[in-house]
Amino acid sequence: MTTAILSALPEEQASLIARLERAQRLTHAGRSFWKGELCGRPVLLALSGIGKVAAATTATALVEHFGVARIVFTGVAGGLAEGVNVGDVVVAQAFLQHDMDASPLFPRWEVPGYARTRFDCDARLATLLQDAAGNCLSGAGRLPELGDGAHRVHHGLVASGDRFVSSAPEAQQLSQALQEAGHPVLAVEMEGAAVAQVCLDYSIPFAAIRTISDRADDTAHADFAHFVQTVASRYAEHMVQALMRTL
Repeated sequence: MTTAILSALPEEQASLIARLERAQRLTHAGRSFWKGELCGRPVLLALSGIGKVAAATTATALVEHFGVARIVFTGVAGGLAEGVNVGDVVVAQAFLQHDMDASPLFPRWEVPGYARTRFDCDARLATLLQDAAGNCLSGAGRLPELGDGAHRVHHGLVASGDRFVSSAPEAQQLSQALQEAGHPVLAVEMEGAAVAQVCLDYSIPFAAIRTISDRADDTAHADFAHFVQTVASRYAEHMVQALMRTL
């Protein structure tokens, strides 16, 4: 049973590709896929592309063409909730699309045809990812790139949208609007909700883990680039390997 590991950017998967055993590069739908083994388990590594449409296309290819058993997303996100800081890890419990608005035909954020706003992640996979993240941030498994500060693992709601949120007023407005509607979002990114929706359609287990690279504010652009280059790939390497050992 093959596990697909998705990331949005090449830097987020570089270390995983380097660790891949019996690696074989495949192409489909204009995308590259790396087939092989991690920790003795069959995996398929792929870049989702940036944004919801690209991510949905890749997820569909993974299910329809490659027949994967589950999909796991790793990468970075901007922290929205108070206390979700750079260097922390968010394990998604569910996703919503913060730019979905078909009102007044449907309530804001509800996805037409699904009668729901949130798309849940697989509980078992999410728990395994949470354990892997906890080990990575603990004294034994801690990455030296994180420095001496204390970092936490969070578990909850993540918002996706086709926009890189990079100003403090926008981040605050988005967080407040969702909070007031009963959606306390921890972090924001650009792909997870689309993959979650595809996985629901195909009844495929899905889970996601996001490292907080910035606070989705006016420093997000600089923070994001630096974090992806220096830490994100190492996070993915350690946490995905820990996950694979438990499957």
